[in-house]
Amino acid sequence: MRLLASLGAIALLVLTVSAQTPLEIYFIDTEGGQATLLVTPAKESVLIDAGYGPRAGRGTIPPVSAARDPDKNASPNAQNVIFDVARIDEIERVTKHDVIAFLTHLAEFIGPDSRFVHQGMTSSDVLDTCLSVQLARAADLLIADLDALLEALKKRAYEHKFTPTIGRSHGIHAEPVTFGLKLAQAYAEFSRNRERLIQARKEIAVCAISGAVGTFANIDPHVEAYVASKMGLIAEPISTQVIPRDRHAAFFATLAVVASSVERLAIEVRHLQRTEVLEAEEYFSAGQKGSSAMPHKRNPVLTENLTGLARLVRGMALPAMENVALWHERDISHSSVERMIAPDATVTLDFALVRLTNVIQNLLVYPENMQKNLDKLGGLVHSQRILLALTQKGVSREEAYALVQRNAMKVWKTAFEGGVSSDREGDFRALLGADVEVSAKLTAAELDELFDLSYHFKHVDDIFRRVFAS
Repeated sequence: MRLLASLGAIALLVLTVSAQTPLEIYFIDTEGGQATLLVTPAKESVLIDAGYGPRAGRGTIPPVSAARDPDKNASPNAQNVIFDVARIDEIERVTKHDVIAFLTHLAEFIGPDSRFVHQGMTSSDVLDTCLSVQLARAADLLIADLDALLEALKKRAYEHKFTPTIGRSHGIHAEPVTFGLKLAQAYAEFSRNRERLIQARKEIAVCAISGAVGTFANIDPHVEAYVASKMGLIAEPISTQVIPRDRHAAFFATLAVVASSVERLAIEVRHLQRTEVLEAEEYFSAGQKGSSAMPHKRNPVLTENLTGLARLVRGMALPAMENVALWHERDISHSSVERMIAPDATVTLDFALVRLTNVIQNLLVYPENMQKNLDKLGGLVHSQRILLALTQKGVSREEAYALVQRNAMKVWKTAFEGGVSSDREGDFRALLGADVEVSAKLTAAELDELFDLSYHFKHVDDIFRRVFAS
């Protein structure tokens, strides 16, 4: 599974050491159980970026600390700090507080000046801003996934723009469509999803560094604006101790909608791969096995997997909505939920979109079987055209419906009920021509024209222009 680099492995900590100068730190887990400190944008050490220079005098760092020569700093290891995750865990076992554990370990490197770190902040200023960065970056990856899927759908839609197939309603043959139209519909749906995800990213990309209850009592709003600009975020107009969770609910609800679209297209492929239909099929590679018991099996395992993954992503939207209603200025009931659903929902959807793109790119399409299925009911798919033509000849709609249906039911009986009949009774066109009430209104030539398959595709170009106009 492809790892979302902006989730799980990275926790961004925004630490403020003066009312004007925030410190931006990336804390990156490594396989060795340690982490490396990176300070942006200058990639300098903690104390160098913490308050030295002209800005320091405007904040809360005493002049003696602000004026200290970084080359003679009492914490020589601050330039390339390597954090010990095990040590942080050890501290947290006592403090029962993850951010305090990190700050305590940070102080072990910085020394006495560490008392100026986290000035006026609350833990949620760190964690919520971190989560906003993570979700925004995750959204960027998901948007890129959608772009790849849209490209695949467009290519295959044009490939099968005029490939005739049967449209189904209630799972039953309805009227002719093209396979390209099926894919174009999916393209339009995922285009809407892309716009939804862009909007969801915009809503979640906010920063809150406003103190214990959002009043900026002990920290200047300039800090929030500064951090927001550095992190590519916007300042939350009004926060409590946390960023309002309606933003997060909208984000995860959007992921759920995208996942539902993934499932809709996956189910279409699964139905088309059924043995009795077999109009399209997942690619089956050399050496692939479909069943431990039945060597002949070629199962739609990829799209079945996508159906299950969509259920997971949708399931994570509801707890995100329940997180909206927190007590007063904040409680912590949302935290455990988000620590699970943030990485799980985004990584799962990322995997699903990549897999669906692969399915579409390699989908095996069988036009001959599509035509065979189109012809299976002996022309019944043209019944609406006969109905409308009769009404244009002066027959009431009710009478026209009865005339067409009585002949159509004979075809159904022949095709599926095992009734004994002549070849003509399995041919809708022949039955209509032999029906004296129908033939009294429609000539043989008119009937032949009403069974022209291309009639149904006369607006395919128009639809494609509307779908792919951009």
